[in-house]
Amino acid sequence: MKRDEFHSNPRHPEAKMTKLSAGSVAKAGYYFSLKSWEVHPVPADGERLPGEAGQQWIAVPTIAALVLTPILGLTFLMFLPFIGFYLTLEAAVRPVLRFFRHEAGELAATMSPGWQPGEAHLTGKREEENEVVEGQGPPAGELEKLAAEIEAKRQEKK
Repeated sequence: MKRDEFHSNPRHPEAKMTKLSAGSVAKAGYYFSLKSWEVHPVPADGERLPGEAGQQWIAVPTIAALVLTPILGLTFLMFLPFIGFYLTLEAAVRPVLRFFRHEAGELAATMSPGWQPGEAHLTGKREEENEVVEGQGPPAGELEKLAAEIEAKRQEKK
């Protein structure tokens, strides 16, 4: 038996499953796509396999292709109504979910604290810069001086 013929004969000891990528040159035979679940016949040696980049094709014997094709067709017919229900439900629910996701984002933005990087939180210590102890404040003389300055500026404006 020639080396090229052992791929088409599944009983040959060297025969193995041939896996090819889309766009590869293929020998005559049947190829099954793992991505689209279709059986593609290649009538003559040297034809390229269809599909997009990364799509894998497995060479299958003729008997397997004859058994596989009706099974794939029946599977499609059985699940076609469910696919229609799923697509209809998804089309109806997608705008509602998008609305709630948008609203939840706005709500989260208004509810989040004004966190600033580098700021210490939950340390158990009061801020030393802004710390005001009861009974203590700015000296009384400074307040009177500030009040007088404000009154002087008001008089200038009139």
